[in-house]
Amino acid sequence: MHGKMYSTRPPPQLSDSNRRIIDSNGGTTKRVYQLWKGSNIFFLGGRIIFGPDARSLIFTVSLIAIPVILFCSFDSQRLINEFHHSLGSLIIAIPVILTIHIMALLFLASGRDPGIIPRNPHPPEPEDEGGPSSLSNDWSRNQGGTSGLPPTKDVLVNGIAVKVKYCHTCMLYRPPRCSHCSICNNCVERFDHHCPWVGQCIGKRNYRFFFMFVSSTTILCLYVFAFCWVNIRFIMETYHYNVWKALLKSPVSGVLILYTFVTSWFVGGLTVFHLYLICTNQTTYENFRYRYDRKMNPYNLGVVRNIREVFFSMIPSSKNNFRAKVTEGSSFSNFGTSLSMGHHHGSTPGLEMPKRSFDVEMGGKRQGVVDEEFDDIHGQIDGIGSLERCEPQPRHTNWGGHKSNNWEMSPDVHALAAEFGMNQDDLPKRQKINGGLEV
Repeated sequence: MHGKMYSTRPPPQLSDSNRRIIDSNGGTTKRVYQLWKGSNIFFLGGRIIFGPDARSLIFTVSLIAIPVILFCSFDSQRLINEFHHSLGSLIIAIPVILTIHIMALLFLASGRDPGIIPRNPHPPEPEDEGGPSSLSNDWSRNQGGTSGLPPTKDVLVNGIAVKVKYCHTCMLYRPPRCSHCSICNNCVERFDHHCPWVGQCIGKRNYRFFFMFVSSTTILCLYVFAFCWVNIRFIMETYHYNVWKALLKSPVSGVLILYTFVTSWFVGGLTVFHLYLICTNQTTYENFRYRYDRKMNPYNLGVVRNIREVFFSMIPSSKNNFRAKVTEGSSFSNFGTSLSMGHHHGSTPGLEMPKRSFDVEMGGKRQGVVDEEFDDIHGQIDGIGSLERCEPQPRHTNWGGHKSNNWEMSPDVHALAAEFGMNQDDLPKRQKINGGLEV
């Protein structure tokens, strides 16, 4: 009589991501900024947030600082002598102080949360049919009935109906004046535009600093432009030169005059444009998208109240705590989408993930599995199941319908079954017939 033998093949190893699913209590604890799904760049442990094009800040700082350094290095001595030491020193100190002020505004505009709306871990519930935001039948048919959410909803703003859109990336209905930035990959409240010079979205929480940055830069350009001409004027009077000879005498002044003239038109025009937007309570996005000058603007409260809203209202707190600790594999992480395992070929009967994560308040655990991991999990379940005890019978031997009850399941499989809410009796029972497995 032949003795029982065990398969010598080593058991398959579970991947790290699958072990996080099996043992959610042992998941890695990280901070929100480490699992952030947007394209932002974080510094100092999530205390500072930049856009993905934060490197452009180096170029922006250079465009501001280098002209001021040249002005103070080559034109300062003559200006100090002509205006006497006290007044001349003040003339040189003003652009230095103004430059420091501009750098601080640039940092405040680029290194803070512009008003990002947190993403939902799962889509919101469809509202009751018949309401103002109910699902249209056409939309439901076009989407195959899988979404259950209308593309837009109507909300009232100062008595005027405004449409808000559903964001499939953030899985939420955007609040009024909110838009999804394709560069930062975030929904931003009161979205104005994404500024490549600042390297950040301009929204509700940093628009004030952005406007002050642009307007202060305009003042600095005009200041340097004016005193470079004053320096040229002194050269013309001292040496009895014409303009061209004076420019040759002080070529740095000539370069700065040309540079500040061009940049003054750029930042000056931007300042005037945003002054118009502030007085009419518009954003850059709304001005180009909706053209409120041709229809009623629901956000316009009058010039005085519009200016007060931008400059004298309290900046709201960030809706995101980037330093909060979360468990990797929770509803916040990339495993936020839960799909039915029964949708995949070769899936185990009866092993189906719930379509919706349980609410934390209900005592359930929010978990999800990315789509591509299901096949890996099933393959490992099947591989572990092949480690059963087997009789060394010839392959053609018929066992006569004998069912083996000596299957030894790996602890990983039992843990996986417990995690998915399965009883051990519900595990697939396999039967060996003619050398093959039958479920």
